[in-house]
Amino acid sequence: MNLRSALLAFGAGLVFMGGAANAANLSIVSGDTGNGLAVLREQLDAFEKATGNKVTIVPMPSSTSDQFGQYKLWLAAGNSDIDVYQTDVIWAPQLSDQLLDLTEATKDVIGQHFPSIVESQTVNGKLVAMPLFTDAPALYYRKDLLEKYGKQPPKTWDELAATAKEVQDKEREAGNKDIWGYVWQGNSYEGLTCNALEWVKSNGGGQIIEADGSISINNPKAAEAIERAKGWVNTISPPGVLAYQEEEARGVWQTGNAVFMRNWPYAYGLGNGADSAVKDKFDVVPLPAGSGEGATSAATLGGWNLAVSKYSKSPDEAVALVKFLASPEMQKFKALKASNLPTVQALYDDADIAKEQSIIPRWKEVFQAAVPRPSAPAKVKYNEVSSNFWTATHDTLSGNGSAADNLEMLEAKLDKLKGANW
Repeated sequence: MNLRSALLAFGAGLVFMGGAANAANLSIVSGDTGNGLAVLREQLDAFEKATGNKVTIVPMPSSTSDQFGQYKLWLAAGNSDIDVYQTDVIWAPQLSDQLLDLTEATKDVIGQHFPSIVESQTVNGKLVAMPLFTDAPALYYRKDLLEKYGKQPPKTWDELAATAKEVQDKEREAGNKDIWGYVWQGNSYEGLTCNALEWVKSNGGGQIIEADGSISINNPKAAEAIERAKGWVNTISPPGVLAYQEEEARGVWQTGNAVFMRNWPYAYGLGNGADSAVKDKFDVVPLPAGSGEGATSAATLGGWNLAVSKYSKSPDEAVALVKFLASPEMQKFKALKASNLPTVQALYDDADIAKEQSIIPRWKEVFQAAVPRPSAPAKVKYNEVSSNFWTATHDTLSGNGSAADNLEMLEAKLDKLKGANW
C-alpha cells in the first residue's frame, strides 16, 4: 500500500478541515525507534498535502523513561507548543488530567479497535488517547545456527541459556569471535522493568503489584528469576548489556552477532531489510517460561497511543491528525512499512499484511501470553514503582546485593510509597 491509495481509502474525512488559507501549524512528539520516524514523516507529508496544515515532528529520546519525564515537565508548564503526544500504554492514568477527552470526537471509529486497548486508555470515563499500535516482545532466534547445531527454539530460560552458550562457544571456535548467545535490554530504565517482569511472571513470581494493590514482588520465585538473569551477564550476554536499550540489542543482533534476542515487533522488518546480516536467517517464538510450579511464558504488554494536549492552540486540527494516523489505512501503512502491530482488529485478517508482514498475524500467539505492567493498581505512582523496581533489578544484575536482599528493600520502599492506598 502506498500513501496515495491509503489517502483515497481514507476518503473525504479530511476535507472538512479546510485549505491552506486556514492552515494550522501542529507539532507531534515521537520517540520512535528503527525507521519509525521516517514512516511517520511520510504519513505527515500526506496529511499536510490533504489538509494544508503543517506538522513538525519533535523527536524524543528512545528511552520511554526520558520521554515520560519530559512530557510531565511540558504538561505541568501548560506548554502550548506541543499539540499531539505519542504515549505509552501505561501513561494514561498519570497524564489524563492534562489531555483532551477524545470520546465524542472518536465515537464513529473507536469501535474498530481492540476493546482492551481502548479500555486501557480510558480514565474516569474519558478516552484520553487513541490507540495507534500495540506491542508485545518475542524471542528472536537464528534459525540457521540452531539448525546447524541440531537445536530447537528454547521453551524455558534454562534451555535458552544452555543453547545460547553451546552455539556461542562453537561459533567462536569456528572463528566468529564477536558472537554472543543472548542480547536484551538491561539498562536502568522502563525497558528493564519490562524484561524483569517477564522473568518474574514467567517463573510464577507475580506482577510486582497485583490487581488488588497488594505488593507481591518480595518472594523466592521472583528472586530466583532475577538471579538467573544475573548469571547471563558476561557469559551468554555481553557485559555491556547492562547499558543496552532496544536499539543497542538490535544493533548486535542485526550485524549477526547474537544467537537470541528479546525485542519488540519493530525489529522484525528491520532484521529482514536488504542491509541486514540476518535477513531470512531468523524467526520468532514466544518468550521462554521459568521453572517449577506456576512457570509460563510471559510477554509485557506494550503499545503506543496518540493524545492531544489540552493546551493545544489548534485542538480540532490536532484531533483530526490523531484520527488520521490511527485510521485503518494509516495503521495498515505503518504495519507494512514498520512491522507495527495494528490496534484495528480487522487488519489481522488483511491479505496484504499477511503476505508482506506474515509475522503480524502470527503475533497473536505472543499476545496470548501478554501481561500488563501494574500501572492500573499503582495509578499516578506507577512511574515511581517502576523506577524502584528497575533500580533494584539493575543493582542485582550489576552485583550490588543479592536479589533476595534487593527485593526485600524494594518491598519496603513500595509499602512506604503506597501509604494508605495507591
